[in-house]
Amino acid sequence: MKVSREQMAENRRRILDAASRLFRDKGFDAVSVAEVMKAAGLTHGGFYGHFNSKDDLIAQTLAHVLAADSAGAGDLRAYLDAYLAPRHRDNAAGGCPTAGLAAAIRHQTPAARSAMTEGLRSQIDRISEALPDLDPADRRRAAIGSWAAMVGAVILARAIDDRALSDEILEETRAWIDAGISRVSAS
Repeated sequence: MKVSREQMAENRRRILDAASRLFRDKGFDAVSVAEVMKAAGLTHGGFYGHFNSKDDLIAQTLAHVLAADSAGAGDLRAYLDAYLAPRHRDNAAGGCPTAGLAAAIRHQTPAARSAMTEGLRSQIDRISEALPDLDPADRRRAAIGSWAAMVGAVILARAIDDRALSDEILEETRAWIDAGISRVSAS
């Protein structure tokens, strides 16, 4: 039976969504194509109708999830509060793909690295747009520093087994970014 274009597109989206959650939760190497297809509710045999290889799946999943993750830095303080929160820290599978996958990207294909690069550019631009009171150079500097601190804080907060220290990392990073942005805005 032939599958409609609409069903093919829906199946592809399901695969990308399943892969995204699994890769963020377990990492690239720990997830098999069969596991992705099962999580998407599809048979393993249909994989190659959508992707050339697991490497292709990784690159396309990154592009998909990073594009979907590009909403929401309009209110920077609200974004900081949501991003640097225990709820986000505790939801690696549904959380930020950059924090979940950045360290493993260096071992991936150029296409995967390119997708991560575009996602990083998008986040920097989004945060920059949320800082309209700054001149362009200060806005970009604050956006890059803020994003790097945010991602780093989530990575560190997830890596340790001391809940109080983990919470403190999130809280203090949020306060540090907020103070820095306020200081630069006042200049």
